[in-house]
Amino acid sequence: MARVHIYTSDACGFCSRTKALLNSKDIQYTETHIGLTDIDARRALAELTGRFTVPQILIDDQPIGGWDELSALERQGRLDHLLGSA
Repeated sequence: MARVHIYTSDACGFCSRTKALLNSKDIQYTETHIGLTDIDARRALAELTGRFTVPQILIDDQPIGGWDELSALERQGRLDHLLGSA
């Protein structure tokens, strides 16, 4: 099973969708909450993933993007393989 880590913040609908999709697949993940105004954390996130926005999802330490990319992988039938649950 792959290691999954997500970066989230409060009142983030896309973060909720990300967690709901992973939960529906019984995928365990770790989560780092980033405050909406925490500029230093956002800069660190950008250094790690290339993006300031949340959610940001890492699978086996590789940034895959946010909700749009995660849901695209699911629609393409590629997510289960990446997660090691296929």
